[in-house]
Amino acid sequence: MTVRDPPEWQGTSSDPNDEQFGHVVQQTSLEDVSDYDAVFVGEPFDGAVIGRRGAREGPTAIRRALASVKTHHFDDGPISTLADLGDISFDSTRNGVAEVQSMVADVTADVYERGSFPVFLGGDNSLTVGNVRPLLALDASVGVVSFDAHLDCRVPLDGPSSGTPYRQLFDEGLDRLSVVGARHFETSTAYADFLGDVGGTILTADEVSRDPLQTADFALDALATCDFVFVSLDVDVLDQTAAPGVSAPTPGGITTRELYTMLRRVASDSRVIGFEVVECAPPLDDSGRTVDAAARAVAHFLSGVRTDA
Repeated sequence: MTVRDPPEWQGTSSDPNDEQFGHVVQQTSLEDVSDYDAVFVGEPFDGAVIGRRGAREGPTAIRRALASVKTHHFDDGPISTLADLGDISFDSTRNGVAEVQSMVADVTADVYERGSFPVFLGGDNSLTVGNVRPLLALDASVGVVSFDAHLDCRVPLDGPSSGTPYRQLFDEGLDRLSVVGARHFETSTAYADFLGDVGGTILTADEVSRDPLQTADFALDALATCDFVFVSLDVDVLDQTAAPGVSAPTPGGITTRELYTMLRRVASDSRVIGFEVVECAPPLDDSGRTVDAAARAVAHFLSGVRTDA
């Protein structure tokens, strides 16, 4: 299991007053990740996708788009003290999905153990298992807020896939799951019933449109008994007009503004321990819309993270 050397981030503006993410993200090693408020970890794998592939190119594209985004948030000021660990190395021709999930868990366990706040850049939704699994080994209760059009609670009949991560994680000891932005007619009754039976919470795109902040609070309230909260963003939670470059784009999704508002609210919860962006597939994109939306989602989330907790 190896992690490739991190890329060198560069800003794109010639104006010395334009501080961009490309100017503040530093290269780092596993030994030094705790020196930063957050660390990026790339996970370029899409071998578990049920639909259209392309998410393996997500980490590189999101980094490139984020590098030109300015660091200033009007309410919280600039974001700084960020680093990039590099990409986890996979061989898609040799490594099966279950093996990749195990490989990812080995790396993410090291990142968590060093007290770092990881931002995982995927990659497909199967990677969630490797990103959350180390937390389930802690003597603590763990919940996930999943911004997703789908529930991803399929039974892994033929092995794990991008549609099975939360079924797997519940089998491994996940305590709670709040799905935010779920769309009608995008899941089967059996999977909705399963999530209800295990104490999960479903908050639809309709509820988001009525009050994004209240919906985010409901999602967190449903995890009130959890010691740690992991946050997952599947970019297909956005309407296909904002995010065509995903495995399964459909109409009826939430807007970027709604998403960013909720990400900041959820990120401000002191129990949040990690964040991932998955299912951003640049080869399927239109004029970079999906990549830009994903990159700015990362920026908005980081602006809400409490670094004084």
